[in-house]
Amino acid sequence: MNKTVLITGGNKGIGLEVTRELLDLDYNIIIIARDFNDFEFKENKKIKQIGFDLSQVDEISSLIASLEPIDILINNAGMMYALAYDQYSNDKKESMIKLNLEAPIKLIEEVSKNMIKKGNGRIVNNASIAGQIGHPDIWYGITKAGIINATKSFSKIFDGKIIINAVAPSPVETDMLNIIPRPRQEAFLKTVIAKRFAYPQEIAKTIVWLATQSPEYINGTCIDINNGSFPR
Repeated sequence: MNKTVLITGGNKGIGLEVTRELLDLDYNIIIIARDFNDFEFKENKKIKQIGFDLSQVDEISSLIASLEPIDILINNAGMMYALAYDQYSNDKKESMIKLNLEAPIKLIEEVSKNMIKKGNGRIVNNASIAGQIGHPDIWYGITKAGIINATKSFSKIFDGKIIINAVAPSPVETDMLNIIPRPRQEAFLKTVIAKRFAYPQEIAKTIVWLATQSPEYINGTCIDINNGSFPR
């Protein structure tokens, strides 16, 4: 029986590449996204497409209850404003915290209920190097640091019944890259060995490995994908 994977934001960027990889592995896929305009797999019958605004955190419980049991959760959806701390309105701050932090944690809480019952499951959270360094977009960095911490905390809570890990990419060649001011992009490129940004396929392959094949001893871990820009 094929396993079912839930991918948030699996319609574009890194999430789209994760979708592509898992289609090749013949998984049943559910994607949650705000819209599916220009989604290249719109007609694919193995993908259930759910239009849903994940910032509506209070509605996530009923959404998950309406779906078949999830074997693998990939928390990929996220947003960034690339604003200085004193340029954040309360609305922008709240929307970022809801989408980047509260929603993935709520998804973990709800999806894990069935995983715990059957005694297995995997969760991968897409964090960011922003959660590990002093980042110009403070609220983005705070939410990503929170997801890294939640990954570690849930790994202890789940006590081995569910394998949960995260990845922390540096900037990636997706639409989100265009939000970062050009001077910041150029400054970052000077710090990486390859002198380029990450490709979304590189992040996706790591996420899929953690979701499907990585050893179970890799648990509660955040894998850095930053090409030497933040060696630890």
